[in-house]
Amino acid sequence: MILSIPSSTKLCTCSTAPRVSAPHSIPRISFSVKSGYAGARRRSRSFTPFFCSSNMWGVAEMLDDKKSFSSSVAAAAAVVASNSASNQHDLSPPRTFLDARTEQDLLLVIRKEVEAGRLPVNVAQGMEELYHNYRNAVLRSGHPKADEIVLSNMADVLDCVFLDVLDPFQFSPYHKAIREPFDYYMFGQKYIRPLLDFRNSFVGNISVFNEIEKKLEQGENVILISNHQTEADPAVIALLLESTNPFIAENLIYVAGDRVITDPLCKPFSMGRNLLCVYSKKHMNDDPDLLDMKKRANTKSLKEMSLLLRGGSKIIWIAPSGGRDRPDPATNEWYPAPFDASSVDNMRRLVENAGIPGHIYPLAMMCHQIMPPPAQVEKDIGEKRVISFHGVGLSAAPSINYHEIASELKDPEKAKIAYTESVYSSVCEQYNVLKSAIQGKQGLEASTPSISLSQPSQ
Repeated sequence: MILSIPSSTKLCTCSTAPRVSAPHSIPRISFSVKSGYAGARRRSRSFTPFFCSSNMWGVAEMLDDKKSFSSSVAAAAAVVASNSASNQHDLSPPRTFLDARTEQDLLLVIRKEVEAGRLPVNVAQGMEELYHNYRNAVLRSGHPKADEIVLSNMADVLDCVFLDVLDPFQFSPYHKAIREPFDYYMFGQKYIRPLLDFRNSFVGNISVFNEIEKKLEQGENVILISNHQTEADPAVIALLLESTNPFIAENLIYVAGDRVITDPLCKPFSMGRNLLCVYSKKHMNDDPDLLDMKKRANTKSLKEMSLLLRGGSKIIWIAPSGGRDRPDPATNEWYPAPFDASSVDNMRRLVENAGIPGHIYPLAMMCHQIMPPPAQVEKDIGEKRVISFHGVGLSAAPSINYHEIASELKDPEKAKIAYTESVYSSVCEQYNVLKSAIQGKQGLEASTPSISLSQPSQ
């Protein structure tokens, strides 16, 4: 997602031609609230006035909708009750998600919290759907401990989602990843890792990532101009780079749209990333009454970004398309969405005005198979999460210098467009190589003279 900047500048389109190896255990800390829920975790809080979650759900609405709640949850409750009745020595039903020992336990806790009026029905339905989709994807991986992984990871996820429903977290314009007392970064890594087929995943130009780390060590700034495919992009980047470039993996700052900091099922994962929170241009006009507020919020985030760059040693990821890639409706083929030239130019000027040496690198991502977005851009929060086990790819190309391109053009507007086209063309070229390696099954042989593929360590 990216800052919304009104512009009639043309978009560049893509041609259709051709930290550790395993996350440590996550500590759990008791947390008590008036509702009596005992399994939630403590965390740092921020109370910046905008990006607040509104109370969308009333108790009366929950009670009305409760009758239509998923029959599978009720069935799970029946199984648990039957098992308890048949064995007097069975353990008592779980009190929290973290107490769950089976799939039925998890689903039973969801039902109990809906009945208690603490969990909105629409969120509960999303939690159940997420559980089933995640379970099916991890089982398809063939991992010998898939069942254990699903239960452990989904207990953590459902617990974090429920905690945020009870006590909504508010993101500031610049949000730093929460690493303690609960490590939300490792929580996200642990959840996405089983979805990646590392045997069919590739990194392009690891030497460029090494170069980027050296620039950061020298106090210089780096901007990654990238396409954007899924809500899991930050975790995919971090997982592919954690063994070779852990500094990038853990310190990358993402320019994030408001949806990933307001959707209940997405917020816990966002809490583990460094974010500059903005309103995406694709959703600026969803509610005309909020347009001025969104513009003011984006201006504040822009100032935060400027201050960060002045401090040096910052690496920022931004998608100048303003949202996730979507497949071509006619061919169903995926390609990087068009880049907005004004957005690219604004980032360039911010870097140059920081007073610190800065560099812009084109970055390509291919990971839509593991968590594709809805076919169309949706206004409402709470999209359906389709999840799969699949190979993914990431590639970086050498930095592109604006002034080398602009020196041949006298018109600043033409220079802006030409520079954006150059960056976008590099992203498309890298994307096509990743596509050949993953979807075309060419593997490392898909490498070209300018894009050298390697495979990430697991």
